[in-house]
Amino acid sequence: MILTKLGYAARGVLYALIGLVALQIAFGGDGEADKSGAIGIVAAQPFGAVVLWLMTVGLAALAVWQAREALSRRGRARDRAESAVRAVFYVLLVVSLLGLLLRGKQAASTDSQSRDVTRTLLDLPAGQLLVGVAALGVIALGLHWIHEGWTEKFMKDMTGGGQAVRRLGQAGYIARGVVAVAAGVLVGRAAIAYDPGRAVGIDGALKALADAPAGPWLLAAVAVGLVLFAVYCLAEARWHRT
Repeated sequence: MILTKLGYAARGVLYALIGLVALQIAFGGDGEADKSGAIGIVAAQPFGAVVLWLMTVGLAALAVWQAREALSRRGRARDRAESAVRAVFYVLLVVSLLGLLLRGKQAASTDSQSRDVTRTLLDLPAGQLLVGVAALGVIALGLHWIHEGWTEKFMKDMTGGGQAVRRLGQAGYIARGVVAVAAGVLVGRAAIAYDPGRAVGIDGALKALADAPAGPWLLAAVAVGLVLFAVYCLAEARWHRT
């Protein structure tokens, strides 16, 4: 239980840094607003390696817990599927962190990962269709997060925190949903154009928001939402049912 709480705190650190870099980009700065950029920022700090090891242990504990939930016969099939997706996400984060800590290998950006996956799919028979389906899946995930935030369903596993935590979670889930929808739309455009170079991850999706009408302000609002989600993650470390 203690290690899973550490994992939620680690997730909060990553989202806080992603949100702060995105806020910097909104006001004309630069940076890489995704997990690889956040990991790099932590690594560059005094005692950064110690913090990364703690994050690795916590995220690994989250991965094991979510995998156990996915394999459990308790609960709805939908909930088990969501746990499986979370477990995969945490495993990928742990692999990135271990690659940096043990081999000095920098974590790949979500943009490059998205382009690599898109390129691989496009080389397959019916590749455009497969990428299009993947794009719809990412958009659906984003809409799901927006719905979760709007309806406050994320609170079902919280044992406390009150109204303040509800508002933090609402802002955070909606912000994550907007980013996922933007990423899905851009992956869909890559499918239509048969061009994997158009596919993006979190960083590319956030930077694409800056090009929309009132883009810098939209990006700033989403960035603030991601920072608030980071605070919500810290609340999860305190009150999430494990």
